[in-house]
Amino acid sequence: MTSPVGTNEADEAGHTMTIDELSAATGVPSRTIRYYQTKGVLAHPSRRSRSSRYGSEHVERLLLIGELQDRGLRLDAIRDVVRQFEEGGDSIQDWLGLGDRLRTAWADQGPELLGRDELLERLGQPGRTAIADLERAGFITPAADHPDTYVVTAPALLEVNRRLGEAGIDLATALGAERIVRRRLSKLADEMVEHFSERAGKGFGASNTPADLARASDALRVLGVDAVQLVFTQEMQRALLEFVERGGGVAPEVPKSRHRSSRTRR
Repeated sequence: MTSPVGTNEADEAGHTMTIDELSAATGVPSRTIRYYQTKGVLAHPSRRSRSSRYGSEHVERLLLIGELQDRGLRLDAIRDVVRQFEEGGDSIQDWLGLGDRLRTAWADQGPELLGRDELLERLGQPGRTAIADLERAGFITPAADHPDTYVVTAPALLEVNRRLGEAGIDLATALGAERIVRRRLSKLADEMVEHFSERAGKGFGASNTPADLARASDALRVLGVDAVQLVFTQEMQRALLEFVERGGGVAPEVPKSRHRSSRTRR
C-alpha cells in the first residue's frame, strides 16, 4: 500500500476526499474500497450535496485493514476485531499481539542454511537422489548466490528421516508418508480451529478476549498436541495390527489368467 495523505491534511478545514482521491492517497482501488464497505470493515462515506466524501478516519481504517491482512487475517475476522474495538472491547493491538504470540509459540525451529555435505551427513542418505527428493518435496531450496548450499525449511525433519532410514525406511517412502500426514493433518487443523472458534468464550477460553484465548492456546499447544499424538499412536497400532493379521507384506495372488498371458508373451 502506498503512503497515504497525512491525517492532519484530511482534518484541516474539514477537508474530505472523493473515492478516487481516497484511492489515490492510499493505493487501494476504488472497487476494493466499495467492497470493504459491503463487508462491513469500512464505514460508508458522508454525503455532501450529491457527492460522497471520505475523511481521515477512512484513511486510518484502510491502513489498519492492510496491516491486518498482511498478518493473515481474513475480512470476516477483521470485521469482528474492528467491531469489538468500536464497542469498547480489547484494543486492536491486543489482538495483533495474540497473533504474534501464536506465531512464536507454535513455531518450529527456523530454517537453516546448510552446505550439501552437511545436509547429506545430517540426513544420512545417499547423495544425488536424496537432494532431488528433498527438493521435489519442498523441504529444501537452493540458496541464491551460494553454490551447493540449501535452505532447509524444517531441519528437525532431517533427523526424523535419518532415524527412519536407519530403521530401513528409505527417503522416498518417508517423504510419501509425510505428504499423507500433512494432507490429512491440514484438514484436521482447519476443523479443530473451526470447532474452537465456535466455542471461543463458551468453552475455549473463559471469555473471548486476547488474554484468555492466549492462555487456552498455550494449553492446547502442549496438552492438545499430546492428545493428538496419543490418538494417532492408537490408530497406527490398530492399522498395523490389521496389516499383520492380513499377512503383512505378502503380495496378493496373481490371477491364473494373467500368468498364462505372460507365458504366452514370452
